Amino acid sequence: MSMNKALPVAALPATLFGVSAAAQNHTVAERPNIVVIVADDLLTTELSCYGGRNLVTPNIDRLAMEGVQFSSCYASEAMSVPIRASMYTGLYPQHHGSYQNHKGTFEGTKTVNEYMPEVGYRVGRTGKDHPGPKSVYRFDEIPGFTVGCTDKKAPYSCDGIREWMSRSDDPFLLYVCSINTHAPWTWGDPSEFDADKVILPENCAKGPMMREIMTHYLAEVRALDNEVGSVLETLEQIGKLDNTLVIFLGEQGPQFPGGKWTLWYPGCHSALLARYPSKIKAGSKCDALVQYEDLLPTFIDIAGGEPRPELDGTSFRKALFGETKEARRYAYGIHNNFPEGNPYPIRSIRDQRYALIMNLTPDVPYHEKHLMKPGSVTGVWEAWREAAELNEESAFWRERFIHRPAFEFYDLKKDPWEKDNLIDKKKHAARIREMKAELLKWMDEQGDTGVLMDVTRPDDRERIKTLPLLNRK
Repeated sequence: MSMNKALPVAALPATLFGVSAAAQNHTVAERPNIVVIVADDLLTTELSCYGGRNLVTPNIDRLAMEGVQFSSCYASEAMSVPIRASMYTGLYPQHHGSYQNHKGTFEGTKTVNEYMPEVGYRVGRTGKDHPGPKSVYRFDEIPGFTVGCTDKKAPYSCDGIREWMSRSDDPFLLYVCSINTHAPWTWGDPSEFDADKVILPENCAKGPMMREIMTHYLAEVRALDNEVGSVLETLEQIGKLDNTLVIFLGEQGPQFPGGKWTLWYPGCHSALLARYPSKIKAGSKCDALVQYEDLLPTFIDIAGGEPRPELDGTSFRKALFGETKEARRYAYGIHNNFPEGNPYPIRSIRDQRYALIMNLTPDVPYHEKHLMKPGSVTGVWEAWREAAELNEESAFWRERFIHRPAFEFYDLKKDPWEKDNLIDKKKHAARIREMKAELLKWMDEQGDTGVLMDVTRPDDRERIKTLPLLNRK
């Protein structure tokens, strides 16, 4: 792997002289290969292992049956560039710089491509190539999976990853980045699904147009499941399946209102499944709270590396391997709507039971250009407009998407789809105060400028940290 990037002095011994001492103490069996399969805009609740009723996803379900299924994994920002940057850097969006969609990561940011070679791992990626720039993300780029997330077709081949995984006996970390189920939903076979029998998500406007659209979305869920099956088959063929930690991630939610580009449950919730027979008990369930920023610290930990205090994430290795039921206390969320629409900054905080969402400009109607513009490639917004004229429930979900209060508070146990806002309920007042204080503390620690972060694109990190927080009371 090319390693031209300047490294901190503290990293030089591991880079110059090989694997760190901690990593050297791990046997080969204790230092598994790692394959991370990443979906694109996946509504996790459509997977049959997560309760989906529209199709059976046998290959993804295999990971749940032979490994562990996490219930509380969250993306800190529900769009591809920010959350993949967090996955690769172990940093929250405010720190790595990709805090708006399609905004490049700060030059000089250290990534998985530097951290994992320090503990003896090769790092490669195939498929979707977000984020950038390439001067920061120096992967071994492997052919085989479709790169452009808006491509109308998504053919793939495992020949490239088979050759790359077999190239050396050194342990590897491979990201297989699918473009399914990213819009425009033109891949797969929607005729598998009967629109009249499709079960729509609870937070979805319900009408004939949306049911038809859902058949096309489900066709890409099927295509995604097939890709997962091919990756597992390839690992079996080269004799590396059982000494490889295979992780499946759902990324953020779909390009439906209330999904991607929001901090509501279907937007920021992510599938997380993992299989590694020597350490993970088959059929395990885990409710530990984790975020994408925790993935890189976990991989370093599994590889035998020392904790890296400069990272925002923390290792959840013990939860992954069933040694503990807890990981982090809170999961945090950030949304900056520019350039995908009008500025509409949102922040959130979650624990395993409650979610607090703070809309920093509640007097402004929300707008997202890809979803809501006339003639959108998906037709979703037109479908919601039709449904809103047919029934009151659909009208509620559509109105809620456009006009939002300053604060929202939800009981996730009683209301997992976050419909009933409890912000004014006195019995929750103390918890709301506590979570609000923790959220503002996190924003301060991150140098989060709130409203200003959604209307400008400063590249100077120090300037960002000195700007005041606005509209937070």
